[in-house]
Amino acid sequence: MLVQQIIKSKGSAEVVTISPSAEMSNAVALLCARKIGAVVVSQDGKSADGILSERDIIRALGSKGQVCLSSPVSDYMTKSPVCAAPGDSTDAVLEKMSEGRFRHMPVTDNDVLVGLISIGDVVKARLDQLSMEKDALQGMIMGH
Repeated sequence: MLVQQIIKSKGSAEVVTISPSAEMSNAVALLCARKIGAVVVSQDGKSADGILSERDIIRALGSKGQVCLSSPVSDYMTKSPVCAAPGDSTDAVLEKMSEGRFRHMPVTDNDVLVGLISIGDVVKARLDQLSMEKDALQGMIMGH
């Protein structure tokens, strides 16, 4: 299965972004309001300049305390995040996420932001694919 199929299955093509100059408190409010675990940091809404995850926020709070909430997102975001391309396989994406120990990955096409996928999205797609393969094999064995 390909990343573009995951994005299509999610239904909405909207990618939630935040400016690198926004305060961390705004990012926290955005994550809460949208019930998401990460936000793409983008100066223009089209590029993936960084990514800010729940983990980044927890690390900032742990090391700096509440004062970090008035700091700009750019101080704590992961700069130059690893991105996926629409044509990447789910296996390749899972490998990158596992090796990098991160759970969210922007999807870019010619450096233009086209989506954001989570490890949950990728695992679900992979499980769906395995289930379809199992059903097809059972059908072949049973003569259907």
